[in-house]
Amino acid sequence: MLSPMRKLPAYAWLGLAAMLVSEAGTLAKLGPFPTFHTPIVWTGYILFVDGLVWRRRGNSWIQNAPAEFLFLVVFSIPLWLVFEFFNAFIQNWHYVGLPDNVWLRVAGYGWSFATIWPAIFETGELVSSLRERRAAPGRFAVREYPARLAWVQRGLVLAGAAMLAWPLVWPSPYLAAPVWLGFIFLLDPVNARFGGEALLCDFGYGRFQRAVNLVCAGLICGLLWEFWNYWAGAKWVYSVPILAEWKVFEMPLPGYLGFPAFALECFTMYVALRLLLFRGATRPISI
Repeated sequence: MLSPMRKLPAYAWLGLAAMLVSEAGTLAKLGPFPTFHTPIVWTGYILFVDGLVWRRRGNSWIQNAPAEFLFLVVFSIPLWLVFEFFNAFIQNWHYVGLPDNVWLRVAGYGWSFATIWPAIFETGELVSSLRERRAAPGRFAVREYPARLAWVQRGLVLAGAAMLAWPLVWPSPYLAAPVWLGFIFLLDPVNARFGGEALLCDFGYGRFQRAVNLVCAGLICGLLWEFWNYWAGAKWVYSVPILAEWKVFEMPLPGYLGFPAFALECFTMYVALRLLLFRGATRPISI
């Protein structure tokens, strides 16, 4: 049974206030809010959701893994820049309404990109806390993928590499799907091989909780990204060639299928980066 609910920490209330004030300021076109709505509202969201997770579990990223949380925030920026690199080839989105001052523009980019991975993982953990039957966060040991299926790992790595090479060799706005799926195939088997958290390990032992949590997190964050982006002054717009007129906010309807895959990519990319660079205690992701 769940333990009695705790009080929301003060930073969660601050996050909620930031979301409400930024939304009101953006709609009223007041001061810096239209230009910096995206980073302000997502910073507020992350603080608020972390507080909700802590309230339910007594355990959260900010409260119990501050060093890794800072690592996650900082490296969310270069991780997203990987997709900006691919977008130079597939040209599926661009930004409008940015500040004329280059330093303000760079600051806005960096602050916005720093919220992407934390938002996905915080949401995944909130979903997990709503689905679980116990108050403590679900944790299970990382195990190797069953050896009898090692050939699957090699095939997936080759498939992922081919998917990511395709848009670079033959650039086309129709090649979003390989970009949003390629890193899952490429990196998840590598993560499993080197002892990191991996979807293959989960699936090999009949565990699907993490994948479900991440897929839900991708859908939730995708809807909120597009909702908050729609009224922002500095925003992104899409040039997707498939059903381009069938939009929900700025996103063509088929594009929403990419958000669950993106959440899974966030997981595989971050685990690979963490295996390479982070030397502290690690927090299980979205379980």
